[in-house]
Amino acid sequence: MAISSIDNSIALDALNTKKFTPTDDDVKLREQTDKFEAFLLKKVLDISLKSDHKLFGKDAGDKIYQSMYNDTFSKAIGGNIGFSQMLFDFLKEQNHLQR
Repeated sequence: MAISSIDNSIALDALNTKKFTPTDDDVKLREQTDKFEAFLLKKVLDISLKSDHKLFGKDAGDKIYQSMYNDTFSKAIGGNIGFSQMLFDFLKEQNHLQR
């Protein structure tokens, strides 16, 4: 008994025609929600890494280096945690309801 292949071309064509094309406002909103998520992550990192950490020494610039590390790390992972997407969807829906 041979297994016949299923033709998915009609379903795939239907999916491809409904692609979401972001507007300029969507791109700007996404940038802002990603930045907000990075800001929140930086605050969490600032609080959680406040104790003595072996990565950072006890010299005059340790607070500066730690702040720079937290800032860079939060920007790198900002937009990938999920809070940005949730905020984006909420604000987009609110904007759509106001129109």
